[in-house]
Amino acid sequence: MSKAIHDLVRGVVDGSLSDDEVIHWLRAVFEGGLSEEDTIALTEAMRDSGEVLEWGSEIANLVVDKHSTGGVGDKVSIVLAPALAACGLRVPMISGRGLGHTGGTLDKLGSIPGLSVERSADEIRQQVERLGVAMVGQTDALVPADRRMYALRDVTGTLASIPLITSSIVSKKAAEGLSALILDVKFGRAAFMVERADAAELARSMVDVANGMGISTRAVLTTMDQPLGCAVGNSLEVLESVETLCGNGPEDLEELVCVQGGLLLEATGLADGMQTGALMIHDSLQDGSALECFRKMVEAQGGDASILESDASLMRGLGLMDPDLLTTELCAGADGWVKDIDAMVIAEACLGMGAGRKELGDEIDRAVGAILEAQVGDRLEEGEPWVVLYHRDEVAPQTLEDLLGAITLSDEEVKPVSRIAEMIE
Repeated sequence: MSKAIHDLVRGVVDGSLSDDEVIHWLRAVFEGGLSEEDTIALTEAMRDSGEVLEWGSEIANLVVDKHSTGGVGDKVSIVLAPALAACGLRVPMISGRGLGHTGGTLDKLGSIPGLSVERSADEIRQQVERLGVAMVGQTDALVPADRRMYALRDVTGTLASIPLITSSIVSKKAAEGLSALILDVKFGRAAFMVERADAAELARSMVDVANGMGISTRAVLTTMDQPLGCAVGNSLEVLESVETLCGNGPEDLEELVCVQGGLLLEATGLADGMQTGALMIHDSLQDGSALECFRKMVEAQGGDASILESDASLMRGLGLMDPDLLTTELCAGADGWVKDIDAMVIAEACLGMGAGRKELGDEIDRAVGAILEAQVGDRLEEGEPWVVLYHRDEVAPQTLEDLLGAITLSDEEVKPVSRIAEMIE
């Protein structure tokens, strides 16, 4: 079957297979699945359908990346990539844009004036060799098979297929020429996979396929019931990312950055264990080296790095001091410990204010969003603000009502728990 799969992918790319023929095969996979061996064959064929980044022997074993299935407030990539570079790894991070309630990394980076995410494969390679990190969009030369197959999956209702999801994600990462990969697979009410068992199945499939292709790969299952960190919205998430790069980020965000970075440092032999690697990442956030790598990347990609010089310049540069931008505080209706904050309600509110896309071609307003003034485990007094909305137009009364119901308080003290539920090797 391996040859048949390679022939099919070739037909997808060169157009010798009609849409109807490809759709017939996609539906067959959706209904009947694929074996691990065939999923590997499909992923390899998709990787090889375009250009594959190649690296010199002196750095080949240091080239790494991560992938997240997306979530509310998930800005791990923006912090992790430069932190890894500061620790000696090379990160050719090829990311995407958001659709629906999950914001894409490229949309967030687009908040930085002048920054371009459009780079050729050669430009990506040169920047990573020189600076250690690039954060860019997918080029036409990388994995062209995925673009046509994904478009057909989207219109035929075959997106939710574990083998097809696996091959789509892993082929694009494999085309980066990686030595090691970490996968952040989320579950919960605001995640692509709501149920933990479904997320674990997807994680296991991706880990097995990537390892089968010679990429040292592990996955972390992480919860997505509450927003990650305190910021939701493109500019606000960049602001929080920079704060984290300065060693002042929220604990849950820093935990994911340090653990995922530690696993990659261990996989490449630059750390003698995950905990040692996590400490290296933590130190890069504290000593300014991760921030400096981020600054150099911004500058190399045409962005205005001067906005990083102060809090005020950063706020201005990200459009958060625009006089047309309004703020609304929502306050606690009683005393208590924060037990829960519904990430989906926060996300839908931000989407309604213009922070995300309902359809692929929608324009987004990068400055709008929300800042949580409290997280799970914090104590609130009646009348104390727990969320601040950044918006252009008046917020709809129904949205405000929904948001007031998004927070749950407890009379008893609540202890926050790790967002990492499981690691899969």
